[in-house]
Amino acid sequence: MINNLQLHALVAACHWIGAKGWAPATGGNMSVRQDADWCWLSESGKDKGSLTAEDFLQVAIADNHAPSGRKPSAETALHTLIYRLYPQAGAVLHVHTVNATVLSRVEKMAELHLHGYEMQKSLRGQSSHLDTVPVAIFDNDQDIDALAKRIESWAQRTPLRYGFLLRGHGLTCWGRDVAEARRHLEGLEFLFECELQRRLLEKL
Repeated sequence: MINNLQLHALVAACHWIGAKGWAPATGGNMSVRQDADWCWLSESGKDKGSLTAEDFLQVAIADNHAPSGRKPSAETALHTLIYRLYPQAGAVLHVHTVNATVLSRVEKMAELHLHGYEMQKSLRGQSSHLDTVPVAIFDNDQDIDALAKRIESWAQRTPLRYGFLLRGHGLTCWGRDVAEARRHLEGLEFLFECELQRRLLEKL
């Protein structure tokens, strides 16, 4: 069974995300790895600010099968893709923040480049504001399986780090455990807000 500490940590993270308004109108989805074959993922249509452990479904990482017969999140295939691509990933958070959603449309290139921010050091492996942190941006698609294939193709050429953006949709990020995924989410959200405000001010 799932590590109870990680499940409780994920539920707490969902409540924190809900309180910040980062998953409005039942949007967003969150998961935690159980082992090499299974993860636990939030059930579709649930308010993320009031989730309990019973609102998470066991899902097969290989084929997205949910033995319970209940409906996992629409973006299930993106979570299982991350777990397949990166065995070290222990938790995945997908949110619909205003900053991530707007910035993903403002930036027209395939990657957003973050540079010069001290808060880059909130991301695992980053030790200097002088580094450039790339965040891939993928066009949104209602065909999640097709979207997952495009992301997988990109990742085979250019490994993804921390997370990626979907245009007009939001941010998906991950970490080795819930705590690191939560730190990456908060760090990236801060960086996105800074970058968006910098671009707006430069136009004045």
